Amino acid sequence: MPEISQHQLKLPNTEWICPSGRALPPAMMDEVVEIERIDLLCEVNNTDHHTKLIGVDRLIVRRGQPFTIKLHLRPGSHFQNGTNINFVAKTGPIPSVDAQTKAKFSLSKFISRSCWSATSETTSENTVSLTVCSHPNAPIGVYKLILEQGAGVNLGDFVMLFNPWCKRDSVYLSNESDRDEYVLSQDGLIYRGTPKRITALPWAFGQFEPGILDICLQILDENPKYISDAALDCSERKSPVYVTRVFSAMINSNDDKGVLVGNWSGDYEDGVKPTAWKDSCSILRQWSNSGFGRVRYGQCWVFAAVACTVSRALGIPCRIVTNFGSAHDSNGDLLMERFYNEFDENISDDSIWNFHVWVESWMTRSDLPLGYEGWQASDPTPQHRSDGVFCCGPAPVRAIKEGELTLHYDVPYVYAEVNADIVEYIKLNDGRVLKMSGSTTEVGKSLSTKAVGRDDREDITHSYKYPEGSEEERKVYEKANHHNRLSQTGEEPGLHIKIKVIPDMQIGSDFDVYAELKNNTMVTKTCRVMFYAQAVTYNGKLGETCGLGEFTEMNLASTEGGKVTLRLEYVEYSKAITQDRMIKLMALLIDADTREFYRATKTIILDSPEIIVNILGVPKVGQKLVADLSLQNPLPESLENCVFTIHGANLTDGKPITHEIGKVNPKGFAIAKVEFTPNLPGPRKILIDFDSDKLHNIQTFENLVIYE
Repeated sequence: MPEISQHQLKLPNTEWICPSGRALPPAMMDEVVEIERIDLLCEVNNTDHHTKLIGVDRLIVRRGQPFTIKLHLRPGSHFQNGTNINFVAKTGPIPSVDAQTKAKFSLSKFISRSCWSATSETTSENTVSLTVCSHPNAPIGVYKLILEQGAGVNLGDFVMLFNPWCKRDSVYLSNESDRDEYVLSQDGLIYRGTPKRITALPWAFGQFEPGILDICLQILDENPKYISDAALDCSERKSPVYVTRVFSAMINSNDDKGVLVGNWSGDYEDGVKPTAWKDSCSILRQWSNSGFGRVRYGQCWVFAAVACTVSRALGIPCRIVTNFGSAHDSNGDLLMERFYNEFDENISDDSIWNFHVWVESWMTRSDLPLGYEGWQASDPTPQHRSDGVFCCGPAPVRAIKEGELTLHYDVPYVYAEVNADIVEYIKLNDGRVLKMSGSTTEVGKSLSTKAVGRDDREDITHSYKYPEGSEEERKVYEKANHHNRLSQTGEEPGLHIKIKVIPDMQIGSDFDVYAELKNNTMVTKTCRVMFYAQAVTYNGKLGETCGLGEFTEMNLASTEGGKVTLRLEYVEYSKAITQDRMIKLMALLIDADTREFYRATKTIILDSPEIIVNILGVPKVGQKLVADLSLQNPLPESLENCVFTIHGANLTDGKPITHEIGKVNPKGFAIAKVEFTPNLPGPRKILIDFDSDKLHNIQTFENLVIYE
């Protein structure tokens, strides 16, 4: 246990002011109290405050909750419990009572949980237990606890965090299962892909791994607001709204000494490709160890995962949210206007990402009217400026659902991400602009987060929007000051085109996709169809063409349908696709008589091979386990530089373990046995990754329960 060596204490005869402004009576005792040592009882306190996983080598407590330290007195010295003894708790470089970064309080008979307070109890002739409770709205950070005597005697330093277990704390979360998931869980799942093919990426948040809490506190101290006015910044750290907003800006490095550089170019030679990251700790340690050098590179799920780690480390309940069909409204009109030329190339500024990932944090909002407490969306991905800085949120999820766009922070931007309407136009060579189609349902689909206590996907779309097409949803859209809505009910008259795919589309195979046509008119139609495929990244950026059908002309009788087939071959698409393994299918239908255009798109994700995992051994602390791993190469060509990597909080000593395999022949198997040793008991996730020269971003996980 950390101990503080001998001090001689002469109790003061001065007047002190507590945070409420009440004058304290002078001390009545001039006796010298000699303290031989001070025991911070870190193991007991950290266990009570749910911080033991961070370690027991220092005192880490949560605000609004009592903690106890022991004063061991020299023989013959006395400590009178009734005596008025005064204390100071302070944080930051410029502590101030007015700024609430300094609290003065006296010894009393009872602990108050609504302000700083302290009580004492003589447990033996030479031992005194001192119990201290902080204000539930005190700023978080590193504190000194001082007994006022002369220049003051430091009774100990401690770290104070937000407290989801404290009813008076603004991050209070009443359900224990929710606290286990959103505060204490060091592992999670991040959802990616498309609404019809959602995949789960396992991620190690590792908020209690060695050194991570200190790095999170470093992020606070490197933010521009602290550098320009440290006293004000430390005072504002009492608010989870403020702290969340700081992290939203600091996880990206666009305006400051932030953590991550965003890169969607496909060129990652001077850094780490975003899909290679599997945990937050590697990123945070690299940032800290490099003297706060920007870590290359991140994309939305990486930014969100690091923000989740930092939030949970500091005690703010946090979860990862994925929005499929996420709109990026460039001009703030809540309308996605997409323009295409006659070659079906997108020439507009607005974009729709196949998916986008952000975080939600749980808190009350004293800065807003009642009713907007609960989950708040924030987004550290640098795509939106708020108050001149690349950050976003926290935006109340309820305000997004209700279309209350005047509330702080950045509600209009997040609202557009989940609820913008789409109108599509084609610009002809002669200058004419023709409206093709539109949708009120393409944006904001299948919003997903990991379920509490289970490795299942929870659909939370209802939290952000009313059912698509419902009266409530349209009323909210009108409240958001937009009236260009489109009706899309049932199968309307006219020509229709849609794209169909087969269930099994594994990378390495050749397969067909189809464009289905329907003539829903009373006359025969002569139609021309262009059907092709392009590689695409998750944020909607198109790459090379990887499949091109012939320009097809057909006659469709009234109510008749037709089909155009496009063959996708590995030899072609393998040269074009990125690590996202996404292909965008596009079909353009032209009415030869009226020159009207109809368009259909679908993004597909090629299935990856499965990693087969068997965990061998008895899952106990300090006892070696073996991950028996295998994966079959699905490609018609060899894989080079094959490597398995495993990682898990409190399983792999805070860093990934790799096992190089080398070359794997076509249809051959990559096989490895990787040893690891758990160092703490409890439920854990082991994350497994496979990488090679041609197959990337292949992951799985196994749940383990480690026993003492």
